[in-house]
Amino acid sequence: MDKRHPDRIVIVGASAAGLTAAETARKDGFAGDIVMVGAENSAPYMRPPLSKQILAGTWAEDRALFRSRGELDALNVEWRLGTSAVHLDRDKRQIHLVDGSSIDYDGLVIATGVSPIQLSDGHQLAGVHVLRTANDARALGSDFTPGRRLVVIGAGFLGCEVAAVARTAQLHVTVVDPLEAPMMRQLGAEIGGQIARLHQSHGVEMVLGNGVSSLQSHRGSVTGVELTNGTLLEADLVLVAIGSTPGTEWLTDSGLSLSNGVDCDEFCLAAPGIVAAGDVASWHHPSYGRRMRLEHQTNAFEQGAVAARTLLGTATEPFAPIPFFWSDQYNVKVQVYGTPHRDATVSITHGDPNQGRFTAVYRHNGQMEAILTWNLPREAVRLRQELVSDMALRAPSVANL
Repeated sequence: MDKRHPDRIVIVGASAAGLTAAETARKDGFAGDIVMVGAENSAPYMRPPLSKQILAGTWAEDRALFRSRGELDALNVEWRLGTSAVHLDRDKRQIHLVDGSSIDYDGLVIATGVSPIQLSDGHQLAGVHVLRTANDARALGSDFTPGRRLVVIGAGFLGCEVAAVARTAQLHVTVVDPLEAPMMRQLGAEIGGQIARLHQSHGVEMVLGNGVSSLQSHRGSVTGVELTNGTLLEADLVLVAIGSTPGTEWLTDSGLSLSNGVDCDEFCLAAPGIVAAGDVASWHHPSYGRRMRLEHQTNAFEQGAVAARTLLGTATEPFAPIPFFWSDQYNVKVQVYGTPHRDATVSITHGDPNQGRFTAVYRHNGQMEAILTWNLPREAVRLRQELVSDMALRAPSVANL
């Protein structure tokens, strides 16, 4: 770790991880300058509600803000919102911004998150959307009119959550994915099959095992989605939810290792005086024994705190959390602790999938890797303790997180 204490910390990314890093630095006694750079004009806000409550209109946008104006003012942070970083000069310890200005730093927190992957063409068409920001949610929601035809390209968490909101809003919804089950990359084929049946029971058409070849249009508006098998799906709206890429384009000539996001050690250190946290950070998880990059809000909070303490020289243990994420779809809450290995075996340990309430355990090479609950939140708490105990045998520091 870098033991040199900074006098001026610059945080690039007004995100959950960036905000937590600032709050942790202040809480731990850092009295120097903190500058927060954010590409959006908004103070940091929660992103999970964008595909659920905000899109559905059950939350006002300001409800998603992490902190009140008074709480933000009390942090004594210089806010540079509505601008983004375009270059990092590590020799001069300077960050260059898109508006032509630059900022000097002693310590740097990279918390720039991710950007949605777009199709190679068609994004200029009216009715074609991605969903990452509050502006994206506002634009997509304004197009939700009962009876319209929405095609969701990508059956991951985001695509499935939007499909659920759209179907509840009485749109006709079709979900397309090249894999054989929705959320298969995250949860495997068995649980993915449960997700598919859930959506089908609500009237969603699942077109699985098919890719997209092109978007069709008329007078600048999308009219359909052509699949790789030649099928044409009529569409008034399209959501492209095919994944994301780490926000590292401004770092390509920085000399930092960027194999999948910003590569860090187990203390979130990327280089002397530079740490990374949140969706953009790839770090070595000592308990799982492999490098991870997690796009989950809980991880962003936890990692932002460790990254700040690494900069200040006060981090005492490697970052080895039990990952946690959740998804709300219709009347179902799916909660997951851990990270299922792609080759893990799944066993139902409690309840019955046919009854809509169950728990599942993922094991790989005989070791518990993750647990999942489906409408059983109390079981999630109990099973998490089992997972913590199991992983503590591999890395004792995990039990303290």
